[in-house]
Amino acid sequence: MPRPHTPRWISAALLPLLLSGAAAAVPSLQASPARAQAATPVQGGGQTTAALAEQSARQAADRIFTAVSQRDANGYFSLLAPAAQRVSSPSMAAQALEGLPRLLKWQILSIEPGTDSSSVSALVQTSAGPREVLLILDGQGRMAGYHVNASDQKAVDVVQRFITALSEGQFVSASSYLSPRLVEEIPQPVLQKKWLNLQLYTGNFRKVRKLWRAEKNSLMKLVIVTIEFNRLTDNLFVTLDTSNRIVGIDFPVDPNPPTSAQP
Repeated sequence: MPRPHTPRWISAALLPLLLSGAAAAVPSLQASPARAQAATPVQGGGQTTAALAEQSARQAADRIFTAVSQRDANGYFSLLAPAAQRVSSPSMAAQALEGLPRLLKWQILSIEPGTDSSSVSALVQTSAGPREVLLILDGQGRMAGYHVNASDQKAVDVVQRFITALSEGQFVSASSYLSPRLVEEIPQPVLQKKWLNLQLYTGNFRKVRKLWRAEKNSLMKLVIVTIEFNRLTDNLFVTLDTSNRIVGIDFPVDPNPPTSAQP
């Protein structure tokens, strides 16, 4: 279990230090002396305690948030895990960052170190207001994925942003709308492949014609998206949980034949 800690806001005043790699020298990023002592490597074992893993995850999260706040596309891209880098590029990262509200400051709420990955929960203050964010970091502190809490938003709006990210080739951003379980089933490279394979049948994406919530119960919501491609128009069925995380995507295997020729 992660040790309790007092969250601290990280603001623009510390960004140059973080970007220069001097995070370890910034007092507000450090654990208390007692925790720092607990993070000392275990003698003779060649391993470190969970406290050190927690400290490393905190510093990695600070580097990611710093790159986002500075809209540093190259820095942000370099902090992505290999699978995420395969579906992105510095130019695509720049496009994604420009589409985000300005990140003003952030507060680490909790850290759950793991053997292969760590989860970092944070509260971010942006130009559009506060929002909770969950970062998933790999063993080297690189961002394998993230999720923004959208439980207070409309399901159709979440799905609209998901489809927009897909259509723009922003598969790291698109993956952020998926539940952790679905991310394991459909990692970013697989999500990219499914979307591109769909367009082999349908032709290139043109626009979303209509979104509507077709069904809702105590466990899930179903949103149907009517998408116009250049060869035909077809429906995508997207299922969300009660927190508006996407838990299912029905990519058509055999899309409907076009009813009329598209120009």
